[in-house]
Amino acid sequence: MRRPPQQLHLAGASIRLDSMPVTGRDVSIAPGDEERAAIAVQLGVTSLDQLQVTLHAVKFRGGIRVTGRLTGEVTQPSVVTLEPVRQQLAEPIDRIFLPGGEKDFAAAANTEIFVDLEGDDIPDHFEGPEADLTDLIVETLALAVDLYPRAPGESLEDLGLAPDLPEESPFAALKALKREDK
Repeated sequence: MRRPPQQLHLAGASIRLDSMPVTGRDVSIAPGDEERAAIAVQLGVTSLDQLQVTLHAVKFRGGIRVTGRLTGEVTQPSVVTLEPVRQQLAEPIDRIFLPGGEKDFAAAANTEIFVDLEGDDIPDHFEGPEADLTDLIVETLALAVDLYPRAPGESLEDLGLAPDLPEESPFAALKALKREDK
């Protein structure tokens, strides 16, 4: 019987809302070898060679707003030759976290919270006085990784595997019906 994967938690990736200074809090996360290996397994890449995340969190409309930058390097097999390909990553982070439904930490009843449902991102939620940013980091990393990596200049034609394309376009029959009355 397969066990469900354990919930990954990066050391230092939690922010407490109830003890956050007015100016906000800076967080710097550089996962160790074991944490990077766990993330690589979760993402399905060969290895996560480097990962550095710098974040700044400030109180924002009853929750927190987290901005910052993720940089890293992943290695995964090329989709053409299966040789290892390294990819440098650099992604901005900008996310809003709102408290769940717990009364002790939710905004007051008369507080307005603006949620733009048609915007790019809807806010994330957290329960209790602490927001875990691990999922934000892994999600940002997953979206930055190339799904079809290959070395520069690498193509199927180099391996003699050119796709068999029809010589005649499917629209060629329509061209024969076109009038020449111009």
